[in-house]
Amino acid sequence: MADDPYAGVSAQELQYLAVDRNKINDPMVQAEWASKKLIWIPHEIHGFCAASIASDHGDEIEVMVEETGKRVRVHRDDCQKMNPPKFNKVEDMAELTCLNEASVLHNLKDRYFSGLIYTYSGLFCVVVNPYKRLPIYTEKVIELYKGKKRHEVPPHVFAITDTAYRSMLQDREDQSILCTGESGAGKTENTKKVIQYLAYVAASSRSNRSSVSNLHVTQHVVQQGELENQLLQANPILEAFGNAKTIKNDNSSRFVSNWKQ
Repeated sequence: MADDPYAGVSAQELQYLAVDRNKINDPMVQAEWASKKLIWIPHEIHGFCAASIASDHGDEIEVMVEETGKRVRVHRDDCQKMNPPKFNKVEDMAELTCLNEASVLHNLKDRYFSGLIYTYSGLFCVVVNPYKRLPIYTEKVIELYKGKKRHEVPPHVFAITDTAYRSMLQDREDQSILCTGESGAGKTENTKKVIQYLAYVAASSRSNRSSVSNLHVTQHVVQQGELENQLLQANPILEAFGNAKTIKNDNSSRFVSNWKQ
């Protein structure tokens, strides 16, 4: 029997990292989807909504909106193909059979409402800010990602960081991680997680490793000479001098941090 890759991770942590693909790959659900001929049509509030094709009228298609049962006509060019249910909550959107705007937005939304804030898009990792603390940055979770290949573990900023760290050790070259997004997207918080992960895996002695799960410096005493504490506690000092309030973020970082490993 193969070892459980999530053996050291609690159920509470796991629910925010991965989904049970066996529940998604239900043959009955697949058959029901195929019979409805579902597509995506434009929606003025939600962007896109699911609808089933009722009849064809040349350049226009008459569809029935799944949510309301209302019949409407839409132009054929405004419709977008929908992926089979087996692709629901897919971890890497590059795997989607129908890679279009509606499918990408639906997958991100579907994963977000399931507590899955990290999703790959090819080489990139898309993060949707949950605006709350999630239990996916503990030392047990770090151990889950340490030394693993990206496809062996669920999407996470730790997986991106570990790839950069291992590449640095193997190639003996500097590596860069770019965190980009609008104000309030979570760039600074994810940068902290990058630093947290690097500090943990680079620590020389496990026995002398202090917890880096909590980044509130008021709850920890600075210990001279410890790489982890020095890195993690430098960020609030920078924030004190460089942060400002924006429309979407009361504590927006107004400075650029360059961390060279």
